Amino acid sequence: MTVTLLGTSPMLTPAEHRLVTQVAIGSRSLSLGGHDDFNQGQISARLPGSQDFFIKAAVTGFDECSPRDVLRAEVDPDAERHPLLPPELVLHQAVYAARPDVNSIVHSHAPNTLVLGATDLEIRALSHDGAMFQGRTPRFTLTSNTIVELEVAQAVARALGAAPAALLRNHGGLTVGRSIRHAVVYAHLLERAAMLQLLAERIPGGYHSSDDADIAAKREFNFSDLSLRSYWDHCVSQVRRRWPEVTEWPATGTGPR
Repeated sequence: MTVTLLGTSPMLTPAEHRLVTQVAIGSRSLSLGGHDDFNQGQISARLPGSQDFFIKAAVTGFDECSPRDVLRAEVDPDAERHPLLPPELVLHQAVYAARPDVNSIVHSHAPNTLVLGATDLEIRALSHDGAMFQGRTPRFTLTSNTIVELEVAQAVARALGAAPAALLRNHGGLTVGRSIRHAVVYAHLLERAAMLQLLAERIPGGYHSSDDADIAAKREFNFSDLSLRSYWDHCVSQVRRRWPEVTEWPATGTGPR
């Protein structure tokens, strides 16, 4: 089956076709998780080893993304760009170039993640969600501006290092994973971890967090591939309940609404 996209190549393999649909579903899931900020923020994904990827168009919000709103882009920053690719495309290009293990990226302005990133607080294992990120969520502080320059994007990739997520000070958050389900679920977990920690910070006398043994156990069980797959399946189910038309995808559109 083939689909006509806004990107440079209208022909998709079956695997690419499935990935485009997952990008759209992931976008809707992020909307349900509170990541909307008008049409800002991006989600992208690639097939392992590929030098191109698929990303939500700049003019489309998470809440309205469908397969026809997903564009093909290349990791090479010098490649020709479709005019509707998002301004922060370079962020995705830089991370994919630096991290061969990463096959999906979410960047959003989720409110709790943004607020936590504006502080000097480190994420603590207050909750299961926090256990995922304690000690491996660096903070990028070079700038809070929209990331449109390759050199800045490469600096973000260096700050991210081998971590699953990064906080962008006064800007938002970044999560990455070896599949789209990893990146999307991590984005949900990061926002929830930030929300719970910000709540706990209001409590006089402080609060407790998990010890290293519990953190290791939670990462092994709560965030195993099997668990992450079940979380993603739940995300997909939520999207289908909220937007029944998703069950009719894949659609074959030729441009933005």
